[in-house]
Amino acid sequence: MASFLRKIPWPSRAWKPLTFSNPNFQRVPVEQRIEEELFPNYVASRYYPVRIGEVLWGRYQVVGKLGFGASSTVWLARDLNGRLHVALKLFINSQSMGQQLDNELEMYNRISASSTKHPGRSAVRELLDSFDVTGPDGSHRCLVHPPLWESIWTFLNRNPVGRLPPVVLAVTLRRLFLALDYLHTECKEELSDPTPRKEVDGRTIYISRELRKPKDYGAPVLCDFGSAVPGDVEHREDIQPDIYRAPEVILQAPWSYKVDIWNAGCMIWDIFEGRHMFTGHDPEFQKYRSRAHLAEIIALLGQPPSEVLQAGKASHKFFTDTGDFRNEIDIPERTSLAQQEISLEGERKEMFLAMMNRMLQWDPAQRSSAKELAEDPWIMAYM
Repeated sequence: MASFLRKIPWPSRAWKPLTFSNPNFQRVPVEQRIEEELFPNYVASRYYPVRIGEVLWGRYQVVGKLGFGASSTVWLARDLNGRLHVALKLFINSQSMGQQLDNELEMYNRISASSTKHPGRSAVRELLDSFDVTGPDGSHRCLVHPPLWESIWTFLNRNPVGRLPPVVLAVTLRRLFLALDYLHTECKEELSDPTPRKEVDGRTIYISRELRKPKDYGAPVLCDFGSAVPGDVEHREDIQPDIYRAPEVILQAPWSYKVDIWNAGCMIWDIFEGRHMFTGHDPEFQKYRSRAHLAEIIALLGQPPSEVLQAGKASHKFFTDTGDFRNEIDIPERTSLAQQEISLEGERKEMFLAMMNRMLQWDPAQRSSAKELAEDPWIMAYM
């Protein structure tokens, strides 16, 4: 009888909330700006005043701060019902977010409703739950995810040479392209060592803490879909960080999935070569300008095809009717990817450059798909 009872799958008990009462935390001076306060447009009332130890949605107990951004803060929490740790992404209040508030949730809902058999599905971060929490200055959306370790950029910055080893890059890229193909086609430290913090105007601002280095590294995943949009409709709006903008975005031509491929090509160069492919630095204005960016692209790829210029509403600002670049800024000396690449040699260099050329094309139609790039010979050589 006893052995029979042991085999019965008794429901697991929920975790009990922990008590965070250690007063020996470092107090940050009120006048010292930290974390999200450092943003030039920071407004305290936009952020939900999270307190370590509080339980949100009757289920998630906050145990530490993982990071912050202009539109959200991220927290490590204990899922009391599920008996596991999760990451909470708490957005600034709804009236400050506008339409962007629903973008990320909509994309995750699309992902959840699509095929789970695609090999890229596991390379996309999962949404476990979502809810709204009411703060003193409005409502805040909260997304619940499995916790991740550090970003590629943080990992890169810890590398003394400032770039990723080929094998690490190859593994990361295969996961990235599988994830993009999936999206394109499927659419206990806080108790003993309290977090440093400052208290000002009735709210507490905590210092973010890094998760401990894991015993084993997990597989890279693609995340953060706050600026993502469906790719099955025409878009012309401005997107992407300046130096990663695809030509069709700069020229205000219709764009779709292939902007991600250009974006990936520029990012790959950054993390493998340790420097930006394009800067867009305009010597006259001493800052990024689209004309300087286009001049750099011309120096690398040559003049754009006429059909690319014809599709752009802003092409006339930078090119004449005959397709010549307007002489408002000098085009840098002609160069090539082969001249710029200094980390590889021999056959591996040729294979890497071939992969880059498949992504960096003026004409979006000439760029390879994410599915094709996931099987690129340079990537597969390291598998």
